[in-house]
Amino acid sequence: MTRIAAAPISWGVCEVPGWGHQLAPDRVLAEMAALGLTATEFGPDGFLPVAPAERAAVLAEYGMVAVGGFVPVPLHTGEAVATATAHFPAFRAAGADTLVLAAATGTDGYDTRPRLTAEQWRTLLANLDTIAARAADTGLTATLHPHVGTLVENAAEVDRVLDGSTVGLCLDTGHLLVGGVDPVALSRSAADRIAHVHLKDVDATLAAAVRAGTVPYSTAVRDGLYRPLGAGDVDVPAIVAALAGYTGWYVLEQDVVLAAEPAPGAGPAGDVATSLDHLRKVLS
Repeated sequence: MTRIAAAPISWGVCEVPGWGHQLAPDRVLAEMAALGLTATEFGPDGFLPVAPAERAAVLAEYGMVAVGGFVPVPLHTGEAVATATAHFPAFRAAGADTLVLAAATGTDGYDTRPRLTAEQWRTLLANLDTIAARAADTGLTATLHPHVGTLVENAAEVDRVLDGSTVGLCLDTGHLLVGGVDPVALSRSAADRIAHVHLKDVDATLAAAVRAGTVPYSTAVRDGLYRPLGAGDVDVPAIVAALAGYTGWYVLEQDVVLAAEPAPGAGPAGDVATSLDHLRKVLS
């Protein structure tokens, strides 16, 4: 059975300071449930209660279970393993099974990033393998999420992770395309490494502007970089076909920035509904 989940970022809930108006958990979870979704990623720290039992209870109130969550960590530093593994108890206690790591730069936002030295790359790759092994020992799956504005963004960096570590990938179809990676080709060539999927659609023109450095990433997101599935330039049917043996989660993600609280019945839920309908048709 295909497993479909939601993510709070589709409602504009993000860890980046100043990202935009942040909706309350009760509205986000109620709208997820109204769409017939029964699973979600956690969202950023502070969105759900910190205490695992309280977090699970909030999700259960809306008929939701936890899939896992996005955890940006400066993986090129000596503190990375301790930072990542500190999340394990809360994930396990809430019943989540997937740790979605990103190679954070150590600064807020995703508009700029530094270059790593060869030694920092060795540290990053070694840390990925250590975290993945420790996660497996506790019943979790650790994945690396190539992400715009992090230290693993483009094709060369994704290849470096695939060649230099054994960690599974979170295939984020949108971030990969924005970073210049063909998500269809990667789905075919690295299907055995894909352990988690974030499904996004993308406006290729805005993506090209981000790659060229003429439009900051945050501005592009505000301007509609991410589209509902079927309304952009990502070949979702080809990706699903390439992942025929995949048994993990398909997480619907369409990063948005909200200027204000949407009126009741309006807002991001409509786009999520469009994506959900499109994915169900692809899977049928």
